[in-house]
Amino acid sequence: MPHLVVSISGHGFGHVAQTAPILNRLHRLMPQLRITIRSTAPASHLRSRIHTPFEHMASEGDIGMLMSSALDVRVEDSRAAYRAFHEDWQARVDDEARLLRDLGADMVLSNVGYLPLAGAQHAGIPNAAMCSLNWFDIYRHYCGDDEIAAQIRECYVHADAFLRATPGMAMGYLPNLVPVSPIADIGTNRRDALNRHLRLSQEECLVLVSMGGINSRLPMERWPRIPGVRYLVQGSWKIDRPDATIFESLPVTFGDLLASCDVLLCKPGYGSFVEAACSGVPVLYVGRSDWPESPALIDWLQRHGQCRELSRQTLEDGNIATDLELIRNLPRPPTPVPVGGEQVADWFAKRLGE
Repeated sequence: MPHLVVSISGHGFGHVAQTAPILNRLHRLMPQLRITIRSTAPASHLRSRIHTPFEHMASEGDIGMLMSSALDVRVEDSRAAYRAFHEDWQARVDDEARLLRDLGADMVLSNVGYLPLAGAQHAGIPNAAMCSLNWFDIYRHYCGDDEIAAQIRECYVHADAFLRATPGMAMGYLPNLVPVSPIADIGTNRRDALNRHLRLSQEECLVLVSMGGINSRLPMERWPRIPGVRYLVQGSWKIDRPDATIFESLPVTFGDLLASCDVLLCKPGYGSFVEAACSGVPVLYVGRSDWPESPALIDWLQRHGQCRELSRQTLEDGNIATDLELIRNLPRPPTPVPVGGEQVADWFAKRLGE
């Protein structure tokens, strides 16, 4: 029984959203495949998305970028964290290789931590990266092109493949780049059931508010009431207003909620943008010009979905009534079909079978 060790970055939930469809299909193709997931993402969130049996290990394969909110990068703190992480780089790689050997890994999939790739390469274990971004480009953008950047780059360059999800950063310098189609698990539209549960009329606008897995909240207490608009928000925000409902309290999955709402309000993020476009749900998003992945995500969404950009001030003040009206009247392009998960799963199944 082959053993796939999967490293999933805990830097937001987009990495889980990309990886889950692959593992779910792999389980159907190879029911006896043993899977170990190493991640700092909450185990409850992993199991809500990944429907195949797996062993879970809390583990850091990357730093990502340290954040003060869903939109703000702590650049100097991130730089210091990278310096500490790379202080004795070869020893860290040796420890990673030893751990992977002890686990009996037959192959490593990383989204998109580079230490698991380095450890697998040192141990002679087949390995591949899969993501819409990589930490070499992100680190270099904020912290410069130094020795740490070079070490990160080598991990990606020497992987058996970098399976770059669409939409994604260009990464043209990678000799092992394998572009794949969009990746998403699409929920079921259960709007009729939600209308009954929430006592909504057919005319009311249901807005799902989601800023990804970064610990951050919006100041919705000061938002004005908009007639005919209801919000779905996460419970940890502790929002107390009559037009807001905690979405964890509803008897449907997050994917079904997204497929059932009228508008998604979010920041640029792979999971949010692709799942919304593939569900035919319009997107209002706050601009995030400093994040290097944003241009690729926004360009794709503008071509394949309905979207409008909000200023940060507009988002914080909640003055979105006009934007909600405008976005719901935009023409709807053909809905994209997310077959990238199947492509990546088939890629891994072939190699694991060998």
